[in-house]
Amino acid sequence: MTNAPTATPRLGAFRDIPFMGVIWVVAEAMKLGFQNGHPDWCNLGQGQPEVGELEGAPPRLSSIELAPGDHAYGPVDGIPELRTAIAEHYNRLFRPGGAKPYGPENVTIASGGRLMLSRIVAALDAGRLGFQVPDYTAYEDLIAYHSHRVQPVALEAREEDDFSLPAQRVADEIERSNLTAFLISNPCNPTGRVLRGEELERYTGFSTRCTMIFDEFYSHFVYDGERPGAGPVSAARYVVDPETEPVLLVDGLTKSFRYPGWRLGWAVGPSEMVAALGRAASAIDGGPSVPMQRAALQVLEAGRADRETSAVRRAFSRKRNLMVERLEALGIRCARPSEGTFYVWASIAGLPAPLNEAFAFFRAALAERVMTVPGAFFDVDPEKSRTGESPYRSWVRFSFGPPEDNVVLGLDRLERLITAARD
Repeated sequence: MTNAPTATPRLGAFRDIPFMGVIWVVAEAMKLGFQNGHPDWCNLGQGQPEVGELEGAPPRLSSIELAPGDHAYGPVDGIPELRTAIAEHYNRLFRPGGAKPYGPENVTIASGGRLMLSRIVAALDAGRLGFQVPDYTAYEDLIAYHSHRVQPVALEAREEDDFSLPAQRVADEIERSNLTAFLISNPCNPTGRVLRGEELERYTGFSTRCTMIFDEFYSHFVYDGERPGAGPVSAARYVVDPETEPVLLVDGLTKSFRYPGWRLGWAVGPSEMVAALGRAASAIDGGPSVPMQRAALQVLEAGRADRETSAVRRAFSRKRNLMVERLEALGIRCARPSEGTFYVWASIAGLPAPLNEAFAFFRAALAERVMTVPGAFFDVDPEKSRTGESPYRSWVRFSFGPPEDNVVLGLDRLERLITAARD
């Protein structure tokens, strides 16, 4: 899928395992001296939001007090207090009025989103799992590890549709391929497309025919054109009965609350499915950290949570507008200005050679101490069945996750690089 090289030491019985796309970018940059927080590097490939103080947001939590019970194993599916807090968080934001609420029995907790997704795919019975392409790069191995039991079925989000996947195409594929489950990130990493309103309601309704898995880690990074979005997006708004509809929602503190180092994620869904994920956790990971769960209770307090996520939308909307304007001025074409996440999915095909190819662009930018992510990493192909070059060889994911001054510095350096190539 990519031309990314991997080291090949003596591995004994181990197979050769490449880095996941974003991690490969970081590993390559580290060879040239990159370290997180290095002031002379611009990580426009960054998969985390800025984690420092933010205008209008509550102060960052800076200490955790351990309780005697924290030194023991906790429940594999999370402590009851946090499961209750997460359920209340969803009910408050997405299930007003007479909607049947989520309860703690509908929540399970893991040490991060990828781990929760790993539990979910491990728990799937034999069948066909649909997913969109391009999508989150980690899905490839998550699915591949279970492809002896779960058959992957890719649906390409087409450029002529602005890399969206119309609900009718998904409905048709569910019938044609007899899909038993469907996985999608919403808002989408890397394209920034957002399912909402009637389209998201249709997607959620497909649960009458197959299990729907919504990776909602960027749920609060939502924009209305050039303005911050009015609020978050979640399929939870369209679930009629949380107990009978096989809809799983995956989220956590990593993105929207800007605590990626805490490694705390969750899934919300029918209690029987949640219980199955807990049983999977008993073999896969043994459950999440108790101290971090207790700290998370503060993060999800209603007033604090709303101040944080509102500040995030304001700050990141401004950075989004800046990045889109600067990239387009450089001749880098945005498929559609990002509606969510903190990424811009853009074509470099109009740049002078060799900068019009994503890995060449990556290497040239890296020499300027700017990091980007080649689009081919999002060409999710668990069975490695595609031949030839990736259709995303001229696409790049640019991140406006870093602080604004660092984003500006990175864009200035790209401007010098591209201007020099045109001279």
